[in-house]
Amino acid sequence: MANERAIGAASSGAPQHWCGWITAFALAALTLTVLLLGFIVALDPYGARLRAGQPARPLMDLNQRFMYPQIVRSGAFDSAVFGTSTLRLLDPQILSKGLSARFANLGMNAATPWEQSQIAGLFARKVMAPKVVIWGIDQTWCEADAADEARRLTPRPFPPWLYDDSAWYSWPRQLNVTTLEIALRLAAHRLGLRPERLRGDGYEVFTPPEETYDLARARFHLYRSHGGRAPDTAPQAPAAEVSAAERASWRFPALAWLEQGLAGFPATTRRLIVLPPVHAGAMPGEGSAAWQRFEACKAQIAAIAARQKAVVADYTHPSELTREDSNYWDPLHYRLSIARRLEADLITLGQGERAPDDPALIVIGAHR
Repeated sequence: MANERAIGAASSGAPQHWCGWITAFALAALTLTVLLLGFIVALDPYGARLRAGQPARPLMDLNQRFMYPQIVRSGAFDSAVFGTSTLRLLDPQILSKGLSARFANLGMNAATPWEQSQIAGLFARKVMAPKVVIWGIDQTWCEADAADEARRLTPRPFPPWLYDDSAWYSWPRQLNVTTLEIALRLAAHRLGLRPERLRGDGYEVFTPPEETYDLARARFHLYRSHGGRAPDTAPQAPAAEVSAAERASWRFPALAWLEQGLAGFPATTRRLIVLPPVHAGAMPGEGSAAWQRFEACKAQIAAIAARQKAVVADYTHPSELTREDSNYWDPLHYRLSIARRLEADLITLGQGERAPDDPALIVIGAHR
C-alpha cells in the first residue's frame, strides 16, 4: 500500500513537473526570440527603416538583392546602373565624374528581368529627380518564357518586402539565421573587426585580379560549351530560312517590363540601354534562326527606346571586341580594360555627344 501511495504521489506530481518545465522553456524561447529580434532591429542590416537623407548601412553581404534597396532609399544617388553581372564592372565613381551625377551600380548577379524591374521601380519611386539610368539588357530578356512565374526568380533568395513601403511588416521576416549572421557582421564592422563586403555605391570588382589573368584558362572557360574547341563565329551562309509564320510567333514578353520601367522615370531622366559585349561564342550563330530571332528582339528594344527617348548602345554582335578571347574571363564577363572602354562610350552618349566611330558599338537613337 505504501508503495502504491508513493507511486501515486509521483504520478500526480509528474504533470506539474512537466508543465513547469514547458513553461520555463517557452519563456526562455520567447525571451531569446525577443532579444534576437531586438538585436536585428537595432542593427537593421538591410536598412529596412532607412529614409532619404540617412546613410545606408555598410554593405556586409554579397547577395545584392538584400543589400541594394537601402542604397536607393538613402537618397544619396541620383543615377544608377541596372542589369546583371555583365554591367557590374562599370565603376559608379567614373560615371559620376563623367556625367556630373551621383551613380550607384545596382547590377545584380544573374538577376532576372523581373528582379531588375523591381530595383528599377524602387529607384524611380524613391529618388526625387533621377538624372541618368543605364540599363543592361542581356539575352535573357529575349527568351519566350522570361515573364513566366517560374522564371521570375533564381535560387538566390529575393526579398519583395524590401522593395515596398511595409518596413514594419518586414521585421518578422528578418528573424532568421541569415539575417542574424549579417547583423553580426555589421556589428563586427562597427567595432572595426570586419571590412565592408561591397562598396557603399554597390560597386565591386568581382573578377579575379588582372595580374592573375591566364589566357589559356580563359579559353578553357570560353570553349567549354563548344567541346573544348574555339567556336566558329563566321556568319552562316546562306542564312537559315525562317517562315513568316514562325516570325509572327516570336514573342518577347519581358520587354514590357523594360518599357514600363523606363516610363516610370521623369521626362528629364537620361536613359541609356546597353546590350553588353559578351563573347561572340555566347551569342547565337550569325545567320541562324536563333540569331534572326535575337535581331527581332533587338528591333523591339530599339522601338521601346524610341518611344521612351532612350539611346541604345549595342555591343552584343560579332566584332573585334567580342571575338578577341583575351578580352574575357569567361563567355559573359569581360576584363576591366573593357569596362573602362564602355564607361568612356557611355559618358559620351550620356552627354548627348556623337558616338565614337567604333565597329564594336552600334548606337540607336540620340538624346533630345
